[in-house]
Amino acid sequence: MKKDIILAGVGGQGILTIAATIGLAAVEAGMFLKQAEVHGMSQRGGDVQSHLRLSDKEIASDLIPFGKADMIISVEPMEALRYLPMLSPEGWIITNTKPFINIPNYPEYDKLILEIEKQPQYIALDADKIAKELGSPRSANIVILGASIPFLEIEYSKLENSLNKLFSRKGEAVLKKNLDAMKAGKEYTEKHMNVIV
Repeated sequence: MKKDIILAGVGGQGILTIAATIGLAAVEAGMFLKQAEVHGMSQRGGDVQSHLRLSDKEIASDLIPFGKADMIISVEPMEALRYLPMLSPEGWIITNTKPFINIPNYPEYDKLILEIEKQPQYIALDADKIAKELGSPRSANIVILGASIPFLEIEYSKLENSLNKLFSRKGEAVLKKNLDAMKAGKEYTEKHMNVIV
């Protein structure tokens, strides 16, 4: 088993939390893991991307070659499209549809979504809306993480354990909101996957 994942978004959207959650679960599952440093302007508002490589065999490099990523997991739609050259022909895009408009020449929203919908395999959801409906507007990144779960090949319980390690010190209420957010994202993909494929 091998998964090469591009994590993309904007500084402050929780890319590192997604990486940490997947990474902890992969280690618990006995997998090898390499993560490239976060590249880009990681302060709030700058574009950010990171490479996350998981395998049941040793991994030589932490960088994913062009055209070889199995997934782009993005918390911002324009950032998902930015890394399309990295995606393999069989790869999946999992992206938030809620834009973070941080530049004056941000693309027209309808055209942006149309480009995502042209891709052969994608899951696009308004993670911000789902997170707000759950009473946890700051957990949109965890909704996106949940939406990627059907493609990760990691036991769900191990991802729950990761969230427990990351959020239990913040209190039971915060942990529950994040667990609910991850579950909601997973359920969204399970419901919509057959419609898209």
